[in-house]
This record gives sequence, structure tokens and C-alpha cells, in this order.
Amino acid sequence: MAYGFRLGRFPQRAFARLVLTGSLLMGGTVVASAACGVPQQAGYHDVSLQVEGVTRQGVAYLPPAYTGDKKMAVVFDFHGSNSFPRAQMLRSSWDKVAEREGFIVFAPQGSLSGSAPGTFAWNVPGVTFREGGLDEVAFIKAALAEVKQDYCVDPDRIYASGYSGGGRMISAYLCAGGEGFAGAGFVNSLRAGLPTERRDGRWVPDATSCQPARPVSIMAFHGVKDESNPYAGGGKAYWQYGFRAALQRWTELDGCKGKATAETAGGVTFSLYDACGKGARIATFEFAEGTHDWPRPQPNAGMMAAASKTDAAGVVQVSAVRRPGFDPNIDPAARMWDFFRRADQQNVVATVNPAQPSLKAVAACGDAATIDQNTEGQTAEGMTCSNSKPAEPRRSGLGVKGAL
Repeated sequence: MAYGFRLGRFPQRAFARLVLTGSLLMGGTVVASAACGVPQQAGYHDVSLQVEGVTRQGVAYLPPAYTGDKKMAVVFDFHGSNSFPRAQMLRSSWDKVAEREGFIVFAPQGSLSGSAPGTFAWNVPGVTFREGGLDEVAFIKAALAEVKQDYCVDPDRIYASGYSGGGRMISAYLCAGGEGFAGAGFVNSLRAGLPTERRDGRWVPDATSCQPARPVSIMAFHGVKDESNPYAGGGKAYWQYGFRAALQRWTELDGCKGKATAETAGGVTFSLYDACGKGARIATFEFAEGTHDWPRPQPNAGMMAAASKTDAAGVVQVSAVRRPGFDPNIDPAARMWDFFRRADQQNVVATVNPAQPSLKAVAACGDAATIDQNTEGQTAEGMTCSNSKPAEPRRSGLGVKGAL
């Protein structure tokens, strides 16, 4: 595999930075250390890199705090089917969280053309069989190497977040033994290998198709009323087993011990497995009224939280309200960031200040990025949760030609 910048399409300031850091390409191979010590302009940067002789695209976002002197964390933001990198950032708000918290976002672009002009999808192994699909696993590996080469980053703090088809792509990457991500987040997209049907008719993850290199911390969100990637299983051929079956399999892959601690408030159930192998943890949010849309915080939640902190009598009544141990008013990107950066601490993933009132959860709602509507999926079928030992598989739920 060869990868590198296509200099004819790369900004002059980036080329100058490559010279300053000794990061010029020789024979298609990157030969230098990370680009620390070289400041860059904050904001969005279009990135082109070559993977196996083909030019691939992505968008990087550098926060105002980026100076090139301090190693920063990076979050890879994977778009869903029929979308593109900037639309995904608009959907996920990862750039806003990065601006506030001080880390880099890189949004890679899938190799398949989407259903609308200017949109794209991922060539997920075992799922999509379409002309033009490229080796996405190789692309992710190359993008990881390039981000570490081009920016001043902490290689131990690189994370992945994916929505729908983007999350399925991250799942496939990890299942293929791909490394480089210290943690991963999934919105309506968690998979644990290709689906296989047992002789009893139940669909489960095929253990042979998911063999991660090591345990990895995971945070996953899913709406019970998701009809594109059905929570209970069913849908398109590549989906079939449900969210809980995928979760069960990952607890085994990560070597989690005991049962999860779980709590439900406002139609949102939060679960945490905090005793997994190699320090990994798994946290999930399940939305009783959630659809396939990216969850959004309740519009008036900020005012409610602010009011609860005032000392003025009569501003808000909280004494009779039961306070859950987690905040059910979910912003997935912000919650994932807390999970990623605090993965080495105990039980701090979703806790809230005890002085705060319980906030009503929000059912998943619409999104301003209407171009990023994902159209994959059918009607949900019966629950397919099961253990991870699929005995006597009968058939596989592989992808079909034209599927995204």
C-alpha cells in the first residue's frame, strides 16, 4: 500500500510545512515525524491524499487553540450514506465541540457515489458490492498516518465517531483488526461482524468476521424506532441482527465482566460496562422514541440547567424531582468526547452534578443538514438478541449489489 499527498492539489502553505518538517514524499512513502512546531490557520482545510494510486478526500477542522506547539487529540467523524464530510460535521457538531475543547476533527470521505449529486457512501466490506468501491480499510489506515504526519497530534488520543453507514464502516475496520483508534462512538450503527442466521432462525453476529486487534472502548447510541438500521434487527440483508445482539458481542470481544449498570430516565436508558479487558469500557444510550436521526438536546434544556443553579427562590422547583444518575438530555458528540477523554477514570462517563434537576430527554429529531438524510433500511422485525456463540449457521446476511 502506498499513500501520500498529491502535491498538485495541496495548498502551498501545507507544502511549505512539509518542507519545514522534512515530511516530503520519497517513493510514495512518508519519511519524517509529526508536524509539531508549525502553526496553521484555524478552521476547515480540504485534504487530498493518495491511497494505492487513487486520490482520496477529507476535511480537517483545526480549533482556534491549535498552535502546532502542543499535541492535540483527534476525532475522525465518519459520514453516513448519501452524505459528505462537511454535512456530517454540520449534523454531528463535532467541529463545535472541538472549537470549545481544543482538539482536531478529521472527516474522511467514502469512495462510493451517493444517491444525490455530491454525496458519498462507504464501501463497507461484506456489505456493498458496487462499481467504484475502493479499499476503505486501506484508506482509513492511510488517513490515520497522514493526520499524524501533517498535524501536531497525540497518537494515543485518536478516536472515531460514525453515523449510520459511517459507524458501520468503523465497525468493519475494527473487526478487520484495524488499529489506531483509542475509542469509538456509534450513532445508529453499531455492528460486530456480518450477520449469520442460525438454524433456529435467529440472526447473530458471525464471530469469524469480527476479530479486533484488541479491546476498544465503545459508546453507542440507538433509537428504538429506527427503521433504517432497525434496533431490533431485520431490515436490509447486511443488518439483520439488532443493536443488543451487537452490544452483547462487543462485551465478549472486549472481555467485559459482570452485568452493566443501567438506569432509565425520560425514555432514555443509559448502560455502562466499566470492567472490560485492557481498561476498555462500553457505554450505551437507547432512546425509546428515537428514530434514525442524530439525537439533539432539548431546546430549552440549557435554560433549565442554568435556572437550577440560581439561588433565587421560585426560579425552578426541583425538590420533588427525582434526579437520575445521568443526564438524559443527550448531545452525542459532547458525550462521546467526555467518554473518550475520561476513559481512564471510574464511572464518570455520564454522571451529572447532583445539584442539577432531572432534564426531560429528547426523542431523536430532525436535522438542519437535510442533504445527509440516510435512506437505508426497512421495517423492524422481531428481537434478535442472543449470545455470541452462533451454532450451526444456516446462511449469511451479506450485502447485495447496489446496497449502501
